[in-house]
Amino acid sequence: MSALLPVNKSYWLQRVCEANYDKLQRLLPDLASLEQAVLEDESGQPALHARLLERTPYTVTVELTHHFPADGEYSPEPAVQVRVFLDAKLAEVMCADSKPAVRDALRHNPSAKAVLDYKWRLNYFLEKWLDHCLRHDYRPMSEAWGA
Repeated sequence: MSALLPVNKSYWLQRVCEANYDKLQRLLPDLASLEQAVLEDESGQPALHARLLERTPYTVTVELTHHFPADGEYSPEPAVQVRVFLDAKLAEVMCADSKPAVRDALRHNPSAKAVLDYKWRLNYFLEKWLDHCLRHDYRPMSEAWGA
């Protein structure tokens, strides 16, 4: 997912998670009360779908995906589950698409370096995807908001 490999990966992973929180807040300003949303841009790019998976007092877990046309149906790609820490102002990818959750992916190699590398790839991908959505000026469709 990424070719960028910073020297102090744990520091930069935290920075990426902070940046992802800020970017999600720009895309979904009412993130703390989100149930589901559809964001579109004016250029006809596939809509960005956001759906609440879990809410606790300090976190919100959402799934983000685009729906691409495929054989007369829509294929959700990528499908990324993001846990948003409202108090710490961080957003961390829990799993993405066909990529399993960290605990499942690293079941046989749970070294700290392997975990950090895996989390880095997932969260760096999210950062670039959110950059794309912001660059293309995705905006919520008003009728899709629900609380």
